[in-house]
Amino acid sequence: MKQISLSGSLREDVGRQNAADLRRNGRVPAVLYGGNSQVHLSVSAMDLSKILRQPETFQINLEIGGNVYKTLIQEMQFHPVKDAPTHIDFLELVPGKEVKTALPVRLTGSSEGVKAGGKLVLNYRKMRIIGKPEDLPEAITVDISHLNIGDMVRVREAAIPGCRFAEAEASAIVGVQATRASIAADQAAADDKKKKK
Repeated sequence: MKQISLSGSLREDVGRQNAADLRRNGRVPAVLYGGNSQVHLSVSAMDLSKILRQPETFQINLEIGGNVYKTLIQEMQFHPVKDAPTHIDFLELVPGKEVKTALPVRLTGSSEGVKAGGKLVLNYRKMRIIGKPEDLPEAITVDISHLNIGDMVRVREAAIPGCRFAEAEASAIVGVQATRASIAADQAAADDKKKKK
């Protein structure tokens, strides 16, 4: 999993007024949990936005008061109008202890069905996965080179060693659908065969 660093400051006061003051000063209130104890902190909204703008899921090395914690963003609350983060939950990663997170889906290969005029349909941009921190990959890689029109890759076919998916096993991750152009091409090919006979 890709890693990125983020600096946080401990919060002395965890009341609503303090949280509002932090937001006015460009900071986002946060909590770190999952380890030995909960830590109340705040992070820079600007630094956080650089992480949130990227499609990857990062292990965030969170530095607080001289200590560095390996974490994942577990949950975020957003302002209903401004769409800016108002609170964030960081989950501390403990070696050997399973976590649930969402990882981006990456497609590899070139589909035969798409070459034949089919339309590639990706149903998941990110997929929820459960596994130990040391087993989590950077992304869920799905090979589409074998897909013809009408084919799909289901969740149960995308195995990742040491991890399991939190999505329904029968759900299609990606598939190739027929289009009008591909149907017309198939019909034309069938008509040509008839004429040759």
